[in-house]
Amino acid sequence: MKPPIQINNHPFRFLLYLEWILLAIAMLTAIMPSPPPPRFAGRFHEPSPENLIVATGCLIIFGLMGLRLPTGNQISKILFTAIEVFLIFTTGFVGGRISRLFPFIYMILVTRSCLIFQLPGRLIVTSISFLLFWLTLQRKWQNFSPIPQVQERFQFLTLSLSLLFGLSLIFVLMLMNTVLSERQSREELAVANEKLRQYALRIENQATLEERNRIAREIHDSLGHSLTALNLQLETALKLSQSNPNKAHDFLKRAKELGSKALQDVRQSISTMRSHPLQEQSLEQAINQLLEDFHHANGFSPICLINLDNPLPSEIKIAIYRIIQESLTNISKYAKATEVRIEIDRNPKGLRLTIHDNGQGFDFKQNTTGFGLQSMRDRTLAIGGVFNIISTPGEGCKIVVDIPPMRLNR
Repeated sequence: MKPPIQINNHPFRFLLYLEWILLAIAMLTAIMPSPPPPRFAGRFHEPSPENLIVATGCLIIFGLMGLRLPTGNQISKILFTAIEVFLIFTTGFVGGRISRLFPFIYMILVTRSCLIFQLPGRLIVTSISFLLFWLTLQRKWQNFSPIPQVQERFQFLTLSLSLLFGLSLIFVLMLMNTVLSERQSREELAVANEKLRQYALRIENQATLEERNRIAREIHDSLGHSLTALNLQLETALKLSQSNPNKAHDFLKRAKELGSKALQDVRQSISTMRSHPLQEQSLEQAINQLLEDFHHANGFSPICLINLDNPLPSEIKIAIYRIIQESLTNISKYAKATEVRIEIDRNPKGLRLTIHDNGQGFDFKQNTTGFGLQSMRDRTLAIGGVFNIISTPGEGCKIVVDIPPMRLNR
């Protein structure tokens, strides 16, 4: 429920001040001398002091009611407006000289109704205001000269004043509707801007989180691969250190190269936060380097079949490279495989990457939280592809990545 409209939350405070000024002028007319009646007029009935006090009191109450306009239930709004109409009606019939500024009081009634009612209620209050003005005008001129020509003129004057006042009320109503609509539009725009600001903050936070995850994937895929291969080289060198020192030296030499490469990857990650893995190489050249590293670490080379008729977008090449890199790292660490087959085939249906090994496999349902698997899945989704993994304990593992053709032509 909206709070009542008061001075501290009045949407148009200048209207409240204008009401007080008009009402003050209306009450000042009570103490001003009346102008002499025209020669053709009948006798005017000056209001008694008691009537002047009643009319002035009604105006004061009417003005004070503007300090608190109801915005709650419909009954309170109707009761509030009925009291206002009663005060205006009473003042109009006992006020005499005060009624000179009554058109302004009716306009005040209409402006207040625009603040508390919807359009149907505003129209009803506007009609009531016009009716009260017309009744007051009829009573004001009923004691004028009974001469027919004079009566004709006053009837014409009454009609003209009524028409003019009716048009004024319509103008005030339309003006208030326009002002209120404009204010409502500004409020809705402010709310929309606030929501947009909150959405922007959410997007910024989400972008920051995604950037952190991307950096984590880059470090895991580049540095993690190098350190894994380095660890395998050192383990092999340690095993051969007694039985075959010369071969162990070769493994240590290779481990030194991998350590230098890992250090280079760290420096690149710190300086650019994203080292381009292909280093201006073609995808085939970068994959061959991975296969060579895998051969040094495991003693056998994977079988690789690449069928690419046209060049791929950069983000697709990087994703494929990282997925192959992560797969070979996992095979080296866990699979204990003796055969690995990599196939990249591009056809009218899209591109398919398949990585198959004959290792020990694993239960996919019990091993879905590894960072490496999640990294491959995220990279595939980022390029609009579909990631599938098929693995059974003792029967190896097969990774299939399908990329739709629409993503290959960007």
